[in-house]
Amino acid sequence: MAKYDLDTLRHSTAHLMAQAIMELYPNDKVQLGIGPTIENGFYYDIDMAKKLADEDLKTIEEKMKEIIKRNLPVVRHEVSRDEAMKLFADRGQTLKTELIRDIPEGEVISYYTQGDTFFDLCTGPHVEKTSDLTFYFKLLHTAGAYWRGDQTRPMLQRIYAACFSSKEELRDYLTQLEEAKKRDHRKLGKELELFIFDPVAPASPFFMPKGALVYNGLVEFMRRIYNKFDYQEVITPQVLDVDLWHTSGHYEKYHENMYFTQIDEREFALKPMNCPCHMLMFSHHRYSYRDLPLRFADFGRLHRYEKSGVVAGLTRVRTFCQDDAHIFIQFDGIQEEIKTLMKMFFIGYEHFGFKKIKIGLSTRPEMRVGSDETWDKAEAALKAALDASGKEYFVNEGDGAFYGPKIDIQVADALGRYFQLGTIQLDFQLPDRFDLKFQNASGEMERPVVIHRALLGSLERFIGVYLEHVGGAFPFWLSPEQAVIVPVKNELHLEAANALAKQLKQKGFRVRVDDRNESMGLKTRQAQTGKIPFMLVMGDKEIEDKAVAVRKYGEQKSEVMAQTALMNLFETLDLEKVPAALREV
Repeated sequence: MAKYDLDTLRHSTAHLMAQAIMELYPNDKVQLGIGPTIENGFYYDIDMAKKLADEDLKTIEEKMKEIIKRNLPVVRHEVSRDEAMKLFADRGQTLKTELIRDIPEGEVISYYTQGDTFFDLCTGPHVEKTSDLTFYFKLLHTAGAYWRGDQTRPMLQRIYAACFSSKEELRDYLTQLEEAKKRDHRKLGKELELFIFDPVAPASPFFMPKGALVYNGLVEFMRRIYNKFDYQEVITPQVLDVDLWHTSGHYEKYHENMYFTQIDEREFALKPMNCPCHMLMFSHHRYSYRDLPLRFADFGRLHRYEKSGVVAGLTRVRTFCQDDAHIFIQFDGIQEEIKTLMKMFFIGYEHFGFKKIKIGLSTRPEMRVGSDETWDKAEAALKAALDASGKEYFVNEGDGAFYGPKIDIQVADALGRYFQLGTIQLDFQLPDRFDLKFQNASGEMERPVVIHRALLGSLERFIGVYLEHVGGAFPFWLSPEQAVIVPVKNELHLEAANALAKQLKQKGFRVRVDDRNESMGLKTRQAQTGKIPFMLVMGDKEIEDKAVAVRKYGEQKSEVMAQTALMNLFETLDLEKVPAALREV
């Protein structure tokens, strides 16, 4: 059995890095912030005069290894608040004195020393001596981070590090990071001409023609699902009077993330979500229990102000579209509806090749609307529905929406990284705020329950996640270019290539003819780097045999195939735009 658990090793290595930095830069007035462990290592927030660059991280690593060899004792000390304040104030560690002031009364205050000169505020535990630490760490990169996450506070330098208990684990993780760099959706999006960003619209993507084909392909995919599961698509305005957002509660709880404007001396807001619009639509019509469940789906564009420090490519943007829907339902229909939703979600995720799926039940947050009694009822209903679904799940305390608990669904990509995509949120609050009613079987007016749900989530974010999952190589049905036809050299070859392209286009396939005066080698390389599913070559032999030389993406060899067989292959592959499991629904 290992002497120390991984968290202790990582925490101790964070202190090791802090000591190395202070020894390397004694004249830079280094101030230490916080250095917590994270999933694959740790980070440390540091304030110092020198701006650390990548080449500095190697120097820091060497100093860390030197400190390990010194075999310095690591000792825990417990002190009073006044003693701690003096100790760190005398060293000019004002960030630490701020942390000490915030430690609750009665809580033990402790710090650790490493040798005679280094000490750091910490609850521990740590290793007993620096030589107990291994060399299985790697300083990765630096980033800016506001002190305690507050934009009004100083920007510190955050140093990220990987740390594992074995050389093999560290090697595997670093290999995964390199693969992740190759698959970075921002890099692939540019190389494959899918989307761009421009300062004229910060954190707001422009989808190029190829990217728009993928985008619209996802919308059509969801519409096919909607058709099977009895959804009705609606269209709602983007600019709405703030009174609507006061009614829904979003103005009070969410206004810092909204965009506002004045029109005709009235205050309006760009919608950050669709739900209030759907509540309003339900209120304008008289429904009975026979109409329920009523499922409104909406691909409306949404706008949310995200701070510049958190936006990242397509995964966090300021304008986006969700495969969003709201289901109006009777209370006793919740379990059956969620069972159906889980079936629908898994059909979608498995079709995109996500095999590892986690389900979390997120409960009431501190900032919420509605009574505890209503929350008890909502949480119990979701829990019962998950229990009845037979799916394993974990409880995520306090992470629900402000209006209700929710089910969050995470999927693992090809590199084993988990991303949250789908959400199912149970809402008793908005139907009450909008005074929604339907006529029940007894002829009385009754309040519906609303289920908010999204399967892919933000289409922008899904494209970013999926692009990395497949490394840019979309399946045939979703690929913006499904085939490129390359005539070998002469006019006869070009004429035959254009004729084949016309036939394929008439059947709805996305193909083009590459008739540039470039070498076959260059065209082949570009077809591969463009991750086009098929490259079709036509020369004398192919024309004579009414065939094509077919080279699939990622393969070295070509296969001669009759044109009729090629058509049949493309038609079979195109059927994959409808999941096989969906055809059985």
